Amino acid sequence: MTMDSSAGFDRLIAGYRRFRADGWAPNRERWATLREGQEPDVMVIACSDSRVDPAQIFDVDPGEIFVVRNVAAMVPPFETSPGHHGVSAALEFAVQFLKVKEIVVMGHGMCGGCKAALTQEMHGSEPGEGGFIADWIGLLDDVRAPVVAQHGTTGRDAERAMEQAGVRVSLANLRTFPCIRQKERSGELRLTGAFFAISDGVLHTLDETTGEFSPVT
Repeated sequence: MTMDSSAGFDRLIAGYRRFRADGWAPNRERWATLREGQEPDVMVIACSDSRVDPAQIFDVDPGEIFVVRNVAAMVPPFETSPGHHGVSAALEFAVQFLKVKEIVVMGHGMCGGCKAALTQEMHGSEPGEGGFIADWIGLLDDVRAPVVAQHGTTGRDAERAMEQAGVRVSLANLRTFPCIRQKERSGELRLTGAFFAISDGVLHTLDETTGEFSPVT
């Protein structure tokens, strides 16, 4: 079978060549400063979804944001049980070593992970296949019932309610980390919730006092 040369890694290589010509070469001074290390002020926790790249949405230069992406932009609660805690390790590095001043949790519209949590249709969870998705989006189990009670399990209103509930869950879980809780209380660190709507390209931010998301104008 002949593969389309415009697909897969060949397409990435073409993009790399554009980057070398238009992104790296004109900004050599910026890249030179980054050889000594990174000093981002902001950490962004976002979804792995290919449509919501934080660097593109926020139009930032290399070195400006420290990004962690995973299914549904989730933060697990603080725990010290054995295992490989990727998000927790990234948080520890960003807060304790990079000393970021803000952590932004950015959910998004049309999120497959949140939809799976809402409908309980978790592909890849059959015996012998890992069950990683089901286990991960189980972080949303506690907020599913209120969403379902108000909106049901289908339709855009229900999906958006779950997507935005996910942001609130991750913010709450961030505050279970002692170092984050301490730095937020002292004013050294700020936590922000955000939501990007793929349908219209509008970013919303969370007012934690009211619990509501409002569009950025």
